[in-house]
Amino acid sequence: MTTYSFQDVNIIFNHPSVGQYIMNGQGIGSLSVSKAQTKTVHDIAADGNIMVSRIPGENGSVSITMQQISDFHAWLQKYYNYVSVAGASEWTRATIELISRGTTETMHISGVSPEKAADRPYQAQGQNVTWNFMATTISQMAV
Repeated sequence: MTTYSFQDVNIIFNHPSVGQYIMNGQGIGSLSVSKAQTKTVHDIAADGNIMVSRIPGENGSVSITMQQISDFHAWLQKYYNYVSVAGASEWTRATIELISRGTTETMHISGVSPEKAADRPYQAQGQNVTWNFMATTISQMAV
């Protein structure tokens, strides 16, 4: 029997000029990786003939939701502030590596850039914030 635990997921967010942040669940509510490309498209002719097209592309997005007081959120704000004022060559130099021992998979995500800064909630009770990133390449492999 295999048991899944989010605490078995390690997240390594790296930018060569800002540094590296290693997480294994502290303060994170969820993490989601989505590929952007539909890999197969079918075109059906009037006579019923089907032409199958294989579409290239490994780009996609990453969404990370965390507590607004988490250290990771503070680090991501520092990262965002840096890439926002740095030269354009710094914008997509970030990488994310996800290692899930429970599902025995590793994801290498490169060409990472922020969609925008996380929205900032202010109210009586602490809230979660969501950081959304775009990535030029998402590759997945079994551990």
